[in-house]
Amino acid sequence: MGSENCLSILLFVCVVNVTNMSDECEKNVFHEDLFGSAFVDQNESAGSDSDGISDSVVGNVSKLLVIPNGYTGKLRKGHLIFDACFESGNLGKVVYVSEYEYDLFIRPDTCNARFRVWFNFTVENTKYEQRVIFNVVNFSKTKSLYREGMSPVVKSSSRPSWSRIPQKCVFYYRSPEQKKKYVMSFAFSFDCEEDVYQFAYCYPYTYSRLQTYLEILETKHYAHFKRELLGLTVQQRRLDLITITHPSNLNKTADKKRVIFVTARVHPGETPSSYVCQGFIDFMVSNHSIAQQLREHLIFKIVPMLNPDGVYLGNYRSSLMGFDLNRQWQSPSLWAHPTIYATKQLLMNLDNNPFIDVNFFIDIHAHSTLMNGFMYGNIYEDEKRAERQARFPSLLSQFAEDFSLPQTNFNKDTLKAGTGRRTLGGILDDHTICYTLEVSFYSYTNMLTNEMIPYTEEKYARLGRNLARTFYEYYSNEGTLCNMSSSSRVDSIHSPGNISISSYSLHNNHNLSNVNLEDDHSQHHHSNDVKNYGINKESIVQPTSSKDCLEDRLKYNYDQLKRLNQTLNSLSCCTISDSFSANAHSLRSTSKDKS
Repeated sequence: MGSENCLSILLFVCVVNVTNMSDECEKNVFHEDLFGSAFVDQNESAGSDSDGISDSVVGNVSKLLVIPNGYTGKLRKGHLIFDACFESGNLGKVVYVSEYEYDLFIRPDTCNARFRVWFNFTVENTKYEQRVIFNVVNFSKTKSLYREGMSPVVKSSSRPSWSRIPQKCVFYYRSPEQKKKYVMSFAFSFDCEEDVYQFAYCYPYTYSRLQTYLEILETKHYAHFKRELLGLTVQQRRLDLITITHPSNLNKTADKKRVIFVTARVHPGETPSSYVCQGFIDFMVSNHSIAQQLREHLIFKIVPMLNPDGVYLGNYRSSLMGFDLNRQWQSPSLWAHPTIYATKQLLMNLDNNPFIDVNFFIDIHAHSTLMNGFMYGNIYEDEKRAERQARFPSLLSQFAEDFSLPQTNFNKDTLKAGTGRRTLGGILDDHTICYTLEVSFYSYTNMLTNEMIPYTEEKYARLGRNLARTFYEYYSNEGTLCNMSSSSRVDSIHSPGNISISSYSLHNNHNLSNVNLEDDHSQHHHSNDVKNYGINKESIVQPTSSKDCLEDRLKYNYDQLKRLNQTLNSLSCCTISDSFSANAHSLRSTSKDKS
């Protein structure tokens, strides 16, 4: 059988299986190699498949009631119901450990079991002041910003703005009970029985959210904004192309048109890149004088989401068919990598047009192990090209407090072959500078105060606005743009008509009626403000006797588990079962009679 036929069969299987997953969200039993850990199915009470073929389809949990084995009584408040059967959701398995503790398994990327990082799920049917520990046990990456203090984000149906769980409630450690693999545990207290709580690896940004955002921009009828269909994904989702420029630039033929090409979200789990990209678009369509100058002299081409299928399905790094699309730029396939194929074809057409000069290609990503914003670039033998490449990051570091020039790196790393930056840097015109712009999933260091500042949705968008400001400074120094006072501040722009970054509701089921069209940044919550979720952030109560039990449970990582136990006991709850003792060992005891 030829390789093309094999790939066609793979495509068919992927489309059928993942369509079943996204449309029906079947509850499944999973193989050990998919989850990176062996376990016994405990979903029978929730109605798992009985025909023996449930292993064949990879899916998220769907309204999964998790109760002790053998429990036959009525459903009670506090019997948690987990769900990830929504857009960008990801949770493959939940294991009941005790009344207060649950092991959570990330669903691997579709058709690619290597990647298990992104999670996004809801919990409902909670009991007032119910305290739990959630253990995410099957991360595919051991090096993580959770080591540095990163924490998951949370919101609820009555409080729809995302907030980070306090750092002291989150623990990252090797667990002997999970074959010494790294586990991320976090303690949480539910404070509203009517609410549905949503937890995620980082601030979600869905395909539907992008579509709503672009639809709203279209309703503004800006003369300088154009939305086009560049192509379709394997599952027939839109690949959008945005053009922002003064209309006169589209008709000029005498002078070469300078083009800036920006892409984002090739890796679906890297949601911060979408916030940066939206901040960039928001500023570029605004009436700010810098944006007007840029539009008069430059053409901006933006592909805001290179992997819509992966985003929709809740993958971390892969497309529907399991491909890392940022390794396919050298020889993209029209049917397997249609978004990369269409984007590369457009870039090559622009590059071959004698009336167009592609000055920049910038691909926006998020980094899971490093702080700050920074750039990757290529190594060029031509000194002038190398000097121009170094100039832009230097300018960006002057305007963006979260951008680190020391972390910016130019390389020929063979592991990066096939990326957009490496491939396009080698085939586009010598005048084109190609970068990868990275931004941390977690935080940045203020260079003046050395303070660690966690990113929020708004702070990501601010980096996008500062990216636009840097283009102005770059071309002003070249003499391309008219002189303008460099004191114009981008980080404080409130452009009427732009969409509030945090104005989206639970599950991101958006429509035009529930989106706030005012750029009201006062709605944005600080990243560590979760006092409304029943967590006492002020004091940690020392447990009475925990050392012996903790050492039995975990002879190393003792300090981590001790802190975890202390944190859980410090949550501000008034009605607690006597069996919920002050040591981590009791969390491992089975509590069938309590449920």
